[in-house]
Amino acid sequence: MSDESTMHSPRPVRGGRAVDGQGRAPASAGRSARGAGWWVPAGLVALSLVPVVAGAMRLNELIGGAAVTADNARYFASPLPVVLHIVSVTIYSILGALQFAPRFRRRRPGWHRAAGRLLIPCGLLAAVTGMWMALFYPPTVNDSGVLVVMRVVVGTAMAGCILLGLAAVRRRDFARHQAWMVRGYALGMGAGTQLLTHLPWFVLYGTPDSFPRAVLMGAGWLINIVVAEWVLRRRRPQLRTRLVS
Repeated sequence: MSDESTMHSPRPVRGGRAVDGQGRAPASAGRSARGAGWWVPAGLVALSLVPVVAGAMRLNELIGGAAVTADNARYFASPLPVVLHIVSVTIYSILGALQFAPRFRRRRPGWHRAAGRLLIPCGLLAAVTGMWMALFYPPTVNDSGVLVVMRVVVGTAMAGCILLGLAAVRRRDFARHQAWMVRGYALGMGAGTQLLTHLPWFVLYGTPDSFPRAVLMGAGWLINIVVAEWVLRRRRPQLRTRLVS
């Protein structure tokens, strides 16, 4: 065989990837897979900046002794729930995003387990404090009973997903563990998506009244859980294949 035909012959394929004569994937393929593996956690970190920055501003108000207004009076009157909520949501959203980097997770399984031990209590604390604030803080002008019910339902569902994920990993059912944790994280990240659902309304109509606000908030949670279920359905055959092999 001539050098020219060797140069232009197709590379053998293994497992859907081109490999060289020694069965190794090209370096460029490895680099591109590594880069693609970080797109999801990077996007989730960007989405989590909404609640993280808003929480940091609220903490700055409480610690810095800002002027008490109708909007923040309830937080000054009872600061502990909101402080616990902000801290737990910040850890849960940022650290949780890194759990979606598959190569990083596989290379450092000890880190994944250690992070999970922190994420579970933070996620539960975020859900419980969120429900507490919905039920016991005085409502703002544009809050409604519908929104309170939605927050309690979402908080209960988020906590339930995390507990089901914990129960699954204790049974060493890693596929169900991953699925429940993805659902819990999706619900916990509702605040980031809610900014996106509110933006068109703000641009067109200004601050939404109580009913549009409840609809827009609900749309944020719904979008997240629909996307989570879509991702899980796409990955289910891969997870099953991995477990069988």
